[in-house]
Amino acid sequence: MRNLILLSVFVSLFFSCQTDIQQDTETPLISKNQPELPSDIMTPEVLWSFGRLGDVQVSPSGDKILYGVSYYSIGQNRSNRELFIMNTDGSGKVQLTETPQNEFNAIWHPDGKQIVYLTSASGEVQAWSMNDDGSGKKQISNIDGGFNSLSFSPDGEMVLLIKDVQIDQTTEDIHPDLPGSDARIISDLMYRHWDTWEDGSYSHIFIADFNDQEISNAMDIMPGEPFDSPLLPWGGLEEIAWTPDGKGIAYTCKKLRGIEYTLSTNSDIYLYDLESGKTKNLTKGMPGYDKAPLFSPDGRKIYWLSMERAGFEADKDRLFELDLETGEKRYLTEDFDHSPSGLLWADEGNTLYFVAGVMATFQIYKMDVQSGSVEAITSGIHDYHSVAVAGDQLIATRVNMTKPQEIYSVDPGTGEAKEISFENKHILDQLTMPTVEKRWITTTDNQEMLTWVIYPPHFDKSKKYPTILYCEGGPQSPLSQFWSYRWNFSQMASNGYIVVAPNRRGVLTMGQEWTDQISKDNSGQAMQDLLRAIDVMKEESFIDGEKLGAIGASFGGFSVFWLAGNHQNRFKAFIAHCGVFNSEMEYMTTDEMFFDNWEKGGAPWEKNNPVARKSFANSPHQFVQNWDTPILVIHGEHDYRIPYTQGMAAFNSAQLLGIPSKLLFFPSETHWVLRPQNGILWQREFKGWLDQWLKD
Repeated sequence: MRNLILLSVFVSLFFSCQTDIQQDTETPLISKNQPELPSDIMTPEVLWSFGRLGDVQVSPSGDKILYGVSYYSIGQNRSNRELFIMNTDGSGKVQLTETPQNEFNAIWHPDGKQIVYLTSASGEVQAWSMNDDGSGKKQISNIDGGFNSLSFSPDGEMVLLIKDVQIDQTTEDIHPDLPGSDARIISDLMYRHWDTWEDGSYSHIFIADFNDQEISNAMDIMPGEPFDSPLLPWGGLEEIAWTPDGKGIAYTCKKLRGIEYTLSTNSDIYLYDLESGKTKNLTKGMPGYDKAPLFSPDGRKIYWLSMERAGFEADKDRLFELDLETGEKRYLTEDFDHSPSGLLWADEGNTLYFVAGVMATFQIYKMDVQSGSVEAITSGIHDYHSVAVAGDQLIATRVNMTKPQEIYSVDPGTGEAKEISFENKHILDQLTMPTVEKRWITTTDNQEMLTWVIYPPHFDKSKKYPTILYCEGGPQSPLSQFWSYRWNFSQMASNGYIVVAPNRRGVLTMGQEWTDQISKDNSGQAMQDLLRAIDVMKEESFIDGEKLGAIGASFGGFSVFWLAGNHQNRFKAFIAHCGVFNSEMEYMTTDEMFFDNWEKGGAPWEKNNPVARKSFANSPHQFVQNWDTPILVIHGEHDYRIPYTQGMAAFNSAQLLGIPSKLLFFPSETHWVLRPQNGILWQREFKGWLDQWLKD
């Protein structure tokens, strides 16, 4: 399958001479934005001027931090990623690259003397190396077709590479005399996934030698296998691990095809032995997702994340341990009702650090491996995304609803955090950001529901504000302190609205029982939770109960479509982005069938299945005759999870019913809106629609 983000094509391996990096003089350079703002209120243009920081790598010596920042140009309608380095206290910041190409997957060589990164400066994605001051840049690979990512063995003498390999026949292979045909010959599921069509190529792991000067002798460790590793569409190098002695590689893979693949979540952890070339399945018989392997420092044990229930992608990620000598297996997080991620060692094998979402925030935790006891290191209203060890401190990235991602130094004893990157301080200092409040609202079935309330800049409680109900997607996505460049709560509130964002039934981070309560009941208690949140909040004196709107994407779009037929005159405007309108048609046109089978409880033709019948009877389109409120429908043409005909059907229905409506259609976008000018247009139409119906 085609990798969703990075370049990869056919495989042929050889090495040519190293070359000096060439500056592209034709493509304009995109640098850090330095806006002087005419107002302290954030606009879409300001939102797209922030530098997007990520991929933080601490040096082997623990005293330096390598990271990347993407900058966006509205005029060029694209982004450019540059690399930076600084000391772990934030001092000595140096920009390492300044080119029109993106530099990414930057990592330290284990000896700490070289930085290796990927770039398309030579015309295709290859590996380059440089010193830690940015000098000495040179190309160190020449793998035909390029590749996607790489990781060093512990001793630095080998690398593993990720690249796509053509396995299945294409239409051109079958009919070579018809090179002008663009037809696809399809005889099995799954023929498209999220935003790409199946093209017969698969993401494979290669191993290669490295002699400090060049990468050579690359070899596919999955030859001829029609399977992907890492998993598509979200998997990366966190799903692959070297053994500490460099003699083996553990990797995540779902070794299924066609209908079996689309009906299953059964990925496994495989261990490849470099010397023998043999591969062993370490998690055979565990039916859910198994992923993210991590070896103990002595190599005797392996740890990984495992979901128990087959076909359920939002099950709890359980942390398991396997003794590779005895075969003894332990479930370590049985008493921790949340999902760890980003596992790393705090020491030589006794303590693990990880990030987990708990009560609508993501915090850093540590675990005693022997006892299984888990302790929170951090707290507060924010989301940590990553954590790394740097001597006696932790280096972490975090966001909240009013601040994009930055790097922090965290005291592992106290949890005290100090910002050290300040990538966007020059913009944030010019803005008055919204304020965020956490409330607990009692639901209709007498449960306590955490609800975020976001207030506009310069909020005055003596005034009345139009208010929008935010409906989370997923349906099991976390409604945490995330920072988004589309569904950005600060931008919504800066438009002059109060935003009510309830952690309704089904969202992650509230415990697995809460999450489970939306499956096979998508239109049940979750919808009542949404309505209850806005009913309680509209009683506040500062909310104008006559000027309420509801908005959402994906399952949030489903929620908006359902509310449009069942809201009993609560709302005056709706916005649904990439939402399911007709559940029966969506079931028969989506990609991963395990998802709908779990959520709906079966297929629409299963007339003797009461769970499935109830699910499809409550599809939003079943209530369209009740629609009476203006609605904006948004969809991307390359959304293959929820095909764009869902948005067309909703818009067409509204038009035929005589309801004020608008369709915002993006021919080049997917389930998301990723291009700068499309993103700004999205924000303008979003605000304009709400202003038209909710403001005087």
